[in-house]
Amino acid sequence: MKRSRIPLYTTIAVLVFFYLPIFVLIIHSFNASRFSGSWEGFSLRWYIRLFTEREIWYALRNTLIVAFSTTVVSMVLGTIAAFALHRFNTRLQRVHYTLIYTPLVVPDILMGISLLLFFVAIGVQLGLFTIFLAHTSFCVSYVAMVVLARLQDFDFSVIEAAQDLGANWWTIAWRVLLPLLAPGIAAGGLLAFTLSIDDFVITFFVTGPGATTLPIQIYSMIKHGSPPLINALSTILLVVTFLIIWTVQHLTEDERTHENA
Repeated sequence: MKRSRIPLYTTIAVLVFFYLPIFVLIIHSFNASRFSGSWEGFSLRWYIRLFTEREIWYALRNTLIVAFSTTVVSMVLGTIAAFALHRFNTRLQRVHYTLIYTPLVVPDILMGISLLLFFVAIGVQLGLFTIFLAHTSFCVSYVAMVVLARLQDFDFSVIEAAQDLGANWWTIAWRVLLPLLAPGIAAGGLLAFTLSIDDFVITFFVTGPGATTLPIQIYSMIKHGSPPLINALSTILLVVTFLIIWTVQHLTEDERTHENA
């Protein structure tokens, strides 16, 4: 074997190791058998059965409520935080950057335990609201970093031109900043939406009665033994996640193309 091909074969082996289980899961989501050990023919029965599972739809509703509210708030706070970090270089902003960057590197289990202890200490009842607060606490950081990267090449001369023409800060923010930063804000928002939908560890600690989200519901189904339904549900989540990631990449590529032009 030539040495030049060793990195290629190593990369292929790693990709197969990571993606083969996902491929097997997708295949078995169309298996008519109740158990994944044998193949009994192609069937859509498990996808059809998903529509009759009320607990799954209830968990999906909770997940979407949290994800959409988290995304909106994170886009607003993250954009403001990114603009402040880029525009002002002070000691306070360096502390601000540390606070924004910390949730990206702190382990999820540590964040979950810390937030649980905090909510219990201040007497907040665990439920959808605490899940929303927990998700916002780390989604803001991702949005801020995406928008901050967009601001690195931002031409602030357009703001000065708008000020010379008599525009106030509200007009500048609404008519100049927002349209130019829209691709970066949208990419950060889609990333926050994906992270909120997929989160399990932090949600597990801060959830309460009647606030089951989809990842928590899937965990419960695994414990009680429903592998075919889990395969079908996981396949749908996988498709949705890939579509969101593709959209984020598409927005980022359009943004780079616009900058190069």
